[in-house]
Amino acid sequence: MKLPVVVHRARLGADEFRVVRPAGPLSRAVLIDHDRHLDAYVDQDAARGIAGLWMLAARSPRSLIHVPLRANRMPVREVPDDAGSRLDLVLLHHSLQFAPSHWKRVRGRLGPGRPQTVSLPEAEQGDGEVTDPATRHHRENRDLFHQHLHAETLFMTGSAKVFRETARHFLDVARKGPGHIPVHPGHPHFCTELHSNDGILGDAREIHIEYCDQWPS
Repeated sequence: MKLPVVVHRARLGADEFRVVRPAGPLSRAVLIDHDRHLDAYVDQDAARGIAGLWMLAARSPRSLIHVPLRANRMPVREVPDDAGSRLDLVLLHHSLQFAPSHWKRVRGRLGPGRPQTVSLPEAEQGDGEVTDPATRHHRENRDLFHQHLHAETLFMTGSAKVFRETARHFLDVARKGPGHIPVHPGHPHFCTELHSNDGILGDAREIHIEYCDQWPS
């Protein structure tokens, strides 16, 4: 999988931050805050792009992976009455220990950046060796996602292992969603979840990921 990105650098005091964004906008994707949970709506291209960025977060512990989404339009579908606010997304390794309160200033100092193409062969192969679900619930398990919300941005913080193993959710949507819709016209709904029962969420809410093929032009 070839993933075109743009690499930015921003200085804040004595610290310099490396911020990676997708080279092109993922315009057919939105992330919605529903208080108790989060909803992500994506088309095939956006699902593949986010899966690649998820994998990039697994192998880039010194980078902030920024996915701009909050300016995107909603898909052409029935929107729930409790539709919440739209969010951007930042993926980061827990060892970076980045304070989300700094994000607004870092974001405002990003220049044009440098284009780069990242090779992610493992993203095509799926999630590889997956942790035994039973061990996920052990007290000493540190391969968990934690979330923070700041400046209209959801921060997903985790280990390389948990990013690597959960990229499959977006890959499943990209691979199976388009074929599901025409075969199931009475129930054109294909989705997956980062679920609390999976033992991957620490201080984090569930994320429902749904394939949508109809978007505003």
